[in-house]
Amino acid sequence: MRIDFTKMHGLGNDFIVLEASELERLPTPMEWRRLSNRHAGIGFDQALLLERPRRAAASVFYRIFNADGSEVEQCGNGARCIAALLQRRGRVSPGELLVMESPGGPVRARLGPGADVSVDMGVPSFDPRSLPFEAEREASTYRLEVAGDTLELGVVSLGNPHAVLVVESVKEAPVTRLGALIERHPRFPKRVNVGFMELIDRTHIRLRVFERGVGETLACGTGACAAVAVGHARGWLDPEVHVDVRGGQLRVNWAGRDDPMWLTGPAEVSFEGCVEL
Repeated sequence: MRIDFTKMHGLGNDFIVLEASELERLPTPMEWRRLSNRHAGIGFDQALLLERPRRAAASVFYRIFNADGSEVEQCGNGARCIAALLQRRGRVSPGELLVMESPGGPVRARLGPGADVSVDMGVPSFDPRSLPFEAEREASTYRLEVAGDTLELGVVSLGNPHAVLVVESVKEAPVTRLGALIERHPRFPKRVNVGFMELIDRTHIRLRVFERGVGETLACGTGACAAVAVGHARGWLDPEVHVDVRGGQLRVNWAGRDDPMWLTGPAEVSFEGCVEL
């Protein structure tokens, strides 16, 4: 089976984007894993599959497959890349407010000057059941037993599940070791994305994210929103926050608990190609 794809990235968080209508069938989890391999395949963090919209007001419905072949609910940087690609292909006009659909819910997008794309990631949910996360009640922080240590973290859903830990230095944080343990902790029945947040000041944080089904990535859009949501809810952050990730800088705007979060950053095409399965 021939697969035509567009390789894209948002600050190094990279994707292949495919049209479902051009595929003979959906690749299997094993085939997604083979394609995602950075030595023997194309290499990507997620594959984004574009389908016909379910509603007349939407331009596209997209599905997200992780590098390990698992399907997930949402991807902030992926949404930004899809919006940029639709404009590049003439399916939306510059400056037009674009509505997309995903398993995690509808997403609005607006394309700005240059390569910047802003997406409305919706209202974050702090209800542990929305992740899901096993807890008796909603709280600002939770204690989690991991490998003999007790960690304090916040949890939030942006259409996909996130756990956020505050660290003194993201450079020194044990992202790979702790990220893998927390991702598959039994209190997260559907696994979880794990963010390690360093507070710089009220408008600036540093962040590393261990993504569910992928590992650490150079950038994570929903992870940036999750970190800001947790920090804002605890009174540490202002409504506009710059988030330094390994691949560059994202901006998150959030007026408060009942308002949607907007994520802004660049989205770029790397190349187009085809591959045989």
